[in-house]
Amino acid sequence: MSNKEEELISEAAEEDVIIVDDAVSVSKSDSAEKEEIEKDDEHSDSTATIASENGDVEGVEMKKVNEHSNNKNDEVTCDSAHSSTHGTSETKSCDTCKKSGASKGLVVVALLAFLMGATGLVFGIIAFEKVSTPLTVLNSGADGNSASFTEGSVADVANKVSESVVSILTSTKAVNYFGQSVDSSAAGTGIIATSDGYIITNKHVINGAHKVTVVLDDGTKYEDVEVVATDPLNDVAFLKIKDVSDLKAAKLGDSKTLNVGQQVVAIGNALGEYQNSVTAGIISGTGRSVTASDGSGGNVETLSDMIQTDAAINSGNSGGPLVNAAGEVIGINTATSTTAENMGFAIPISSVKGMLSQLIESGKASRAYLGVYSMEITPEAAKEYNLPVDSGAYLYSQSSYSSIVKNSPAAKAGLQNKDIVTAVNGVKVGAAGSLSDLIGEYKPGDTVQLTVIREGKEIAVNVTLEGYSK
Repeated sequence: MSNKEEELISEAAEEDVIIVDDAVSVSKSDSAEKEEIEKDDEHSDSTATIASENGDVEGVEMKKVNEHSNNKNDEVTCDSAHSSTHGTSETKSCDTCKKSGASKGLVVVALLAFLMGATGLVFGIIAFEKVSTPLTVLNSGADGNSASFTEGSVADVANKVSESVVSILTSTKAVNYFGQSVDSSAAGTGIIATSDGYIITNKHVINGAHKVTVVLDDGTKYEDVEVVATDPLNDVAFLKIKDVSDLKAAKLGDSKTLNVGQQVVAIGNALGEYQNSVTAGIISGTGRSVTASDGSGGNVETLSDMIQTDAAINSGNSGGPLVNAAGEVIGINTATSTTAENMGFAIPISSVKGMLSQLIESGKASRAYLGVYSMEITPEAAKEYNLPVDSGAYLYSQSSYSSIVKNSPAAKAGLQNKDIVTAVNGVKVGAAGSLSDLIGEYKPGDTVQLTVIREGKEIAVNVTLEGYSK
């Protein structure tokens, strides 16, 4: 080999080393840019208006479906951030590499990934995110939402599930007209979630109660019952019957795959008198936002991402199951309209699974949260705000505060104002549920990957969730 050829080979080898070094530099620069947090004083808190334009039923007077009328302390906020403390964001910047070097560096990274047998997904992770914590992957189990009722099967499903439905009786203190303290009673419904006594119900069923009694389908009564956890962001509570081990637990389904028009059954303690009454209907809609109050017009709260059904939901049915044709619980019956017929609403069951799994593991639970203020993207909102997609969650705030809560998991992960979150671990936001409800399926400490559109480009952002505290 001639001296000239050896010099050319040597030069080429040196250039390869330079390209790889540039690739590393570019990767670091990209990563820093992804963590940039913008300060944006524009804001929109027009979720209610947009929801109404999208066919939701906000503005319709709602009624919590139990016989409770003395509760004054219900509080359910409307998103997964819910903090009155906000901070201004700080913009970070870094030096960029030569354009030519960056281009070559990315080519080398792609080739190396290909040679190692990596897929396109792996390359996407290399290009768009820093992976420091393994992602939490959920197993949603079998999906019975495609099943349909046949002749006689409604009765079969009702008989099967009724064993896992309980009546909940509560005692509260009230003040009468003369200022005297008197006992007041109320009734609702619950769902047996585990054989050792965990019960799911609505928070407004047990709110303010100093005594809770659970009655099984066969009439067995338990008075040693404790309220072990409540969801600060939703109308959900968890009870525990002490010292039991052989209860019939309901099978929890997957509310992320519901279909409008699919058949359902509602079971509950109607009017607080008729235990385990059964009604049948269909899912009329999903993703509904409603304003609900108790029978006296007090304790008003906004509930989002609700399942709408025409199966009759009566007073006393609060906390009972909405069940698909496979006998799986897909929702928690919560509210009914006082101004329209056959219009009831249920909380998606998937949103409570994160807290339930914590209770099963440790006996304690807190709600996993992201720490953002967001608005649901609808076709109308997409047009108004000139967004590139017509579904997802738009991290946007109408006030002078950032849509990213200071020191929240979202802030630590580098989410920014005006980011659009389209998926959580590949599950689409909007089609499968709201951003808050999809996060509710996980536990504090879980790491999820968000698909984010930022300035027209799709990136992946890993977020380690934390427990919500007021």
